Amino acid sequence: MHGQSQPDEKISKKKKIYPVIKALKVYLEEYNREIDLPIKYSDLLNFNSGIPVYDKKGKDSLWETALYNDNDIQRIHEGLKQIYSILKTEGDSRVHKHLHVDRVDFCTFGNSNPFRIKIVNNFNDNYDYFYIKQADASRIYGLELEHILSPSRINFFVDGATLVEEHIAGVPGDSFIDAYLNNPEFNKVRIAKEFVKFNERCFVRLLGDMRSYNYVFDITPDFEEVQFRIRAIDFDQQSYEGRRNIYLPQFFKENYAFVKLVQEKLSPESVEQYKKEERTLIARRSRSSHQQLDSLLDIMQRDDIAPREKINSLKSELAQHYGDPRFLNCGGMGEIVRYSLHIIQGK
Repeated sequence: MHGQSQPDEKISKKKKIYPVIKALKVYLEEYNREIDLPIKYSDLLNFNSGIPVYDKKGKDSLWETALYNDNDIQRIHEGLKQIYSILKTEGDSRVHKHLHVDRVDFCTFGNSNPFRIKIVNNFNDNYDYFYIKQADASRIYGLELEHILSPSRINFFVDGATLVEEHIAGVPGDSFIDAYLNNPEFNKVRIAKEFVKFNERCFVRLLGDMRSYNYVFDITPDFEEVQFRIRAIDFDQQSYEGRRNIYLPQFFKENYAFVKLVQEKLSPESVEQYKKEERTLIARRSRSSHQQLDSLLDIMQRDDIAPREKINSLKSELAQHYGDPRFLNCGGMGEIVRYSLHIIQGK
């Protein structure tokens, strides 16, 4: 990250929704991701009108609260509470009896046009969120690779064309820059280190579009200092774009504050050390879950999840980046991901 100009990488304005092929559906069933859900994405689309949702500063959040007619609202809310209990307690109905649905918000921006459901505990007013989205194969591959290869686990389910995801808690990266980056109580070296490691995680497994609002900071007080973990929250751009830099968060102008911090706080030798550490951890996770990972990549290799011109462009750029012409023999995005993982495993 040293000696580079300010990042300014561009991505496709709109990515198509890729359907879940039969082989992926079988995989999801095998690993208990495919289940019957009481409410589908299509059910939530039947709202009559919406009220714009504004953030604390009065700015339009690009979400709107969906309003349903009286004949549908009870059925929808009951089904949403059941889905929440599936996410949290494998469907124990005793859990959702003391919950209520406070809001169903619809996002008018982005690829998946998700619904965000706010669930409230009637006893103590504590609340939580989860999301219902269109089932996009790219996103599902991204979620599974995150679950297998990252330090964090992801809880999600699929039912046909419907995808349900738990909420990933944390401070959005852009909010972290504004409110926390200059906090004198935070060790900036640790922040810089985590950004380097996150940058490497995204690149190795080819997760694109990690602009500052597409990931969150998990901030954990430790016995001496605060620990930081960056977690991706948007997986739509898993192995889709044809440019190498799309998969490196350092090249987005929205992340420049972190790139600058790395340049100020870390030596080139430290950056290489942290990159190597992260590659080693990814390689270990790959080996420990090799059967599931191989099964996923076998399906991903056969799936059509990116235009041919993007595949050709990416494998050409990666062949040049690694000095390894074998990337040029890759047939699709799944094979490119597999070979990227082979490199860090020394294969």
